Amino acid sequence: MAALTQQWWCVASKQPGKRTYEGVRVTRTLLELRDISKTFPGVKALQNVSLDLRAGEVLGLCGENGAGKSTLMKVLTGIYTHDPGGEIWLDGEQVEVTGVNHARELGLSIIHQELNMVPDLTVAQNLFIGRDGSHKGGWINDAELNRRASELFERLGMRIDPRSRVGDLSVARQQMVEIARALSYESRILVMDEPTAALTVAETEALFGMIRDFITPETGLIYISHRMPEIEEITDRVTVIRDGEFVGTVNTHEVEMREIISMMVGREVSAEARPRNVRQSDEVVLKVRGLNTRKLLRDINFEVRKGEILGFAGLMGAGRTEVARCVFGADPRTSGEVELHGKKLNIRTAADAVRNGIGYLSEDRKHFGLLLDQDIKANTVMAAMNDFHVGGFILDGKIKTVGTEYSDKLRVKTPSVNQLMGKLSGGNQQKVVIAKWLVRNCDVLIFDEPTRGIDVGAKEEIYELLETLSAQGKAIIMISSELPEVLRMSHRIAVMAAGHITGVLDNEDATQENIMELATVGHAQLAGDAA
Repeated sequence: MAALTQQWWCVASKQPGKRTYEGVRVTRTLLELRDISKTFPGVKALQNVSLDLRAGEVLGLCGENGAGKSTLMKVLTGIYTHDPGGEIWLDGEQVEVTGVNHARELGLSIIHQELNMVPDLTVAQNLFIGRDGSHKGGWINDAELNRRASELFERLGMRIDPRSRVGDLSVARQQMVEIARALSYESRILVMDEPTAALTVAETEALFGMIRDFITPETGLIYISHRMPEIEEITDRVTVIRDGEFVGTVNTHEVEMREIISMMVGREVSAEARPRNVRQSDEVVLKVRGLNTRKLLRDINFEVRKGEILGFAGLMGAGRTEVARCVFGADPRTSGEVELHGKKLNIRTAADAVRNGIGYLSEDRKHFGLLLDQDIKANTVMAAMNDFHVGGFILDGKIKTVGTEYSDKLRVKTPSVNQLMGKLSGGNQQKVVIAKWLVRNCDVLIFDEPTRGIDVGAKEEIYELLETLSAQGKAIIMISSELPEVLRMSHRIAVMAAGHITGVLDNEDATQENIMELATVGHAQLAGDAA
């Protein structure tokens, strides 16, 4: 017989941001994980972790990167096998999940943090390939797949062409397809691992609508996120794990988010801070004038001074990443000039930028920042390999020494610098990307979404690192979709809309409200001017 528990029942969950509760209902425990441990060579990823998911609730799962959240969910969904002694219970019955397909048969589905689709296939093919009705006479039945995909998108309120090639979609669109695929399995228990990392505010609200529609007295959802406002809005309870161990479970509506953050990191973390160090001088390191591209950017002008962090804010599609890629030489420009220390540069490729002392940390670290099949030390020295070979011979000892030095400096959680990058958590991968450009010793560093998919504690470490680099006189451009992050880190803030810079604010004068005004009102004015 299923275990019975008490649960506060949310009666206003259809209204985003408004949570009211009435009475106490008796409901059953849908899922229990008891004393789950998982050991990898040299690493104890999980140690006797337990949690329970109640029918009809959204359970938040929080913890720093490397805390074991994704590992725990991979155990639940059959990707990993847990160590002896742990137990998984569904509806009061113990089960052994033998694989992903078995998990789906049991009603368990997961949306992974990292996208898992075939870029050369269409949206519909990625959704249903290999499932009943996907083939006809040995051929892919595209007409049927497109019909089923259209029905699914209509039901979920998504506007996506099922015939589109997945590789041609934006990261946000690919994420929505991944979500649709998981929901298409008609699961009773759904796990979402950082589902909004690439979504806009509007897309996030649409996702929350899907979650609310999914939740019934017969279903439950585990929601993993580092974004505390999301945890506060969408979850009923929160379970926190730290360093692979269970810390506690709290009712979301009974605690402040700061308490959950403290449980995650074991210390107080300020979310209201402004830059702690002042810009060192008025010396201009990087100057950009009249930058234009064929598709989006129009007359981009800005400068970054020695020791300054210049933040770039704006809505998705405003052109922030396009500016970074254009300055770095990854995308072509139709006109404009880039100067470094007063010298005009002819940057046509990324290699030109690197040679001139400009480093770029892409928002998509896995595709453009790392070699996942190589180890930590190789990735650390990747941008400065000329310093690590003599007469055709690679200096392995020097590479290992430097890799270890920066791994220790940035507190990368790993048993060894020989560990493959693909084995690290997202936050630790980001630290290695940063180490790569520190070894190169660039004068200008462009950070594009430096804390995307990174937990609160790891964010603090990245913030401290940026502040240290600023204090050393580095000129830093930081692009972020999180306004509190932009306000905390930036000495000045350039706001973009529709491919234009609509304003540059000193930090002392900047607020979330006036940034959004420049990003939205400015966007509307530009659209009107274009019309």
